[in-house]
Amino acid sequence: MARDDSVLLHTEGHAAYITLHRPRAINALTHPMVHAVDEALTAWEHDDAVRVVVIAGAGERGLCAGGDIRAIRTAALAGDRTATAFWRDEYRLNARIARYPKPYVAVMDGIVMGGGVGISAHGDVRIVTERSRVAMPETGIGFVPDVGGTHLLARAPGELGTHLALTGLPVGAADALLCGLADHFVPSGRLPELTASLARLEVADVLHTYAGPAPEGELAAHRGWIDACYASDSVEEVLDRLVAYGEPAAKEAAETILTRSPTAVKVTLAALRRARALGALEPVLDQEFRVSSAAFSRPDLAEGVRAQVVDKDRRPQWSPALLSQVTDEDVERFFEPLGNDELGLAKG
Repeated sequence: MARDDSVLLHTEGHAAYITLHRPRAINALTHPMVHAVDEALTAWEHDDAVRVVVIAGAGERGLCAGGDIRAIRTAALAGDRTATAFWRDEYRLNARIARYPKPYVAVMDGIVMGGGVGISAHGDVRIVTERSRVAMPETGIGFVPDVGGTHLLARAPGELGTHLALTGLPVGAADALLCGLADHFVPSGRLPELTASLARLEVADVLHTYAGPAPEGELAAHRGWIDACYASDSVEEVLDRLVAYGEPAAKEAAETILTRSPTAVKVTLAALRRARALGALEPVLDQEFRVSSAAFSRPDLAEGVRAQVVDKDRRPQWSPALLSQVTDEDVERFFEPLGNDELGLAKG
């Protein structure tokens, strides 16, 4: 199989291990990395000696901070559509992980954001630790949750997923478990033992030994205002409810949403509601590909990455700058069919 130095592969006992290996970039995904993981999964799917696949990230900072958004911004500014080719292969990999015939164990230690969620949270066994910070932060860079993120968040209890999608805020272990983004808590200090044990023991037995209760989270105590305020298909109404609710955390959420790209926020809410109706992952990924392809040619993506990652001034100049300037027609354009360029996962 093709190899990429940013993805380390090895087998031991009946386990196959994937290590994302760009620690200085918090293992941000590149196109060659996506190919390397996909080719490894192909080889191991047909290898009877491999009974479980384990994915983790190199270094102490996290599994994966997402896609390589610097490269995507460079491509967007140059009008180079190679970024959409990256998304096409990345989303196909996300769907493959969800349907993989062997147990796929994701070690979601540290930062797990954007594409990092896509490569982990669709797996069978998703492990978080006290260091986990899980997020779909796309609205903060003028983008919309993708990699199946709208599918995952649309299925979260109540309106928790809407809150996380619009604000882009990260959550810890207990809240990731509550939202259905993870399955098990394991202290980070026990991860080396756990991953080694998977080479010789059954997954269920390993989890019985190492998994336990997570430290208390934050979102459960806020379900009242979250479910009440986000139960609307209008961003403006959501914001009005958050401000009027009388809860400081609700007002803070409103203030956070107002710093995000107005276009991205409105498209995100529409994408979540449509994802609920679509149900299965594959048609949602097809929808996300349409949305991502549209966002690629809009100014907010390049500007958001500039403000957050390149210049780091944290002062993006969104276009348009106000929610009132984003019309229903503007939102609808993000969902227009792509003709021959469709991702086409729902067709098999």
